[in-house]
Amino acid sequence: MERIVIVGGGYAGFTAARELEKHLRPELRRGDVELVLVDPRPYMTYQPFLPEVVGASVEARHAAVAHRTHLRRTRLVDGTVTRIDHAAHQVVVRPRSGAEQHIDYDTVVVTAGAVTRVFPVPGVSEHGIGMKHVEEAVAIRDRLLTSFDQAAVLPAGPERRRLLTVTFVGGGFSGVEGFGELLSLAHDLLDRYPEIHASELQFHLVERSPRILPEVTDRPGRWVVSELERRGARVHLGTGLESATDGVVRLSTGESYATGLLVWTAGNAANPVVATHTDLPVDERGYVVVRPDLRVGTDDVPIDDAWAAGDGAAVPDLAVPRPGALAVPNAQHAVRQSRRLARNLAATLRGRRTRPYVHGSLGVIATLGLGSGVFELRRLVVRGRLAWMMHRGYHVLAIPTWERKARVLAVWLTAAVFGRDVVSLTSVQRPRAAFVAAAPRSTTSILAEDGTPGQETRGAAEPAHVA
Repeated sequence: MERIVIVGGGYAGFTAARELEKHLRPELRRGDVELVLVDPRPYMTYQPFLPEVVGASVEARHAAVAHRTHLRRTRLVDGTVTRIDHAAHQVVVRPRSGAEQHIDYDTVVVTAGAVTRVFPVPGVSEHGIGMKHVEEAVAIRDRLLTSFDQAAVLPAGPERRRLLTVTFVGGGFSGVEGFGELLSLAHDLLDRYPEIHASELQFHLVERSPRILPEVTDRPGRWVVSELERRGARVHLGTGLESATDGVVRLSTGESYATGLLVWTAGNAANPVVATHTDLPVDERGYVVVRPDLRVGTDDVPIDDAWAAGDGAAVPDLAVPRPGALAVPNAQHAVRQSRRLARNLAATLRGRRTRPYVHGSLGVIATLGLGSGVFELRRLVVRGRLAWMMHRGYHVLAIPTWERKARVLAVWLTAAVFGRDVVSLTSVQRPRAAFVAAAPRSTTSILAEDGTPGQETRGAAEPAHVA
């Protein structure tokens, strides 16, 4: 039996597994091939929808596609790959429970993706939050909703200002889209919070380079800045974050202020498993070196039985007439690379020729909140509501499976009639709090929220108050 192990179940890994199930259907039915996907999360995150999760325009579950629902012929391993030993054709897996496992393979497909790049800025690891996973997007949304609830009952002062101050660090697509969606949500909330005035909202976007959205040209980029500033935001270009100690943001310009929410979206870095825990060839940034047909290696030094795609692979971009050009790490390329990889891998198993990955860009598009967006394809630039509608149309078609398309459309149609669902569920992060507060206390230790023994107390609990 030919065992194919896919490392990572994100956008590229999920698509590769789904396409391999289709192209290798006869071999899978006969038992000639076994597909194994290893990932610590039981779902694929559709990252282009994370900004809309932040803005309460898409339900969190609808931005995730369950592996077990849609990968029926793939064996799923709940764990993290800690090493790829290609010389031994083996991956080392650390499950969430149980002992470390060694899984042998005949072919490995590396789609581990990238991780958030975090610089050693004081205070960021203690007070910041990323925006790469569904749970982070939900936490950002709920933090803003909770801050509105808290600020509404406070008098004017430093604490009220802090709660209504939001800072995003990083002016790429992820940062700008998340920032624009959260700003749009905040302005919508003002209708429901008469105690809060629009002038009290302080939204800061910090970008070290002199422009945002590097994938678009200067003119659309300047329009995005003016559009965000027109809606009350402050965009700090050519500015770095020097410190966030104690929740106080200090910028390279000398400006400082307290912020209630600090979101870090300053780019991606190579997955450590790929960068430092494998004998597969990687470039100076830590990305897997692949040939145009997505096999690992180079034309001069090929690596047999290894393939890679997605954000963690240095894929040659043959559609760009520039030597050494690499495909941009985004969802548009990841899904198409994975489809080509699956076709080429199936062709190789059957003794057929492979084809190189070639994909001309379909343009770049970004949402800036409800009713606002920007799209650019060569010399064509679309701005405002039409671009926003194009963004929604493209991504509802691009998200995998008809089931997810239908769910997202249903949420959008419902929101068009009733508005966004703005219920904050921050309490789900401490699900045992109400139970512990209501439970009688004895001399035995009370378990803390993480399951560890807490401080011993005596006597009965105070009466619980029911709202």
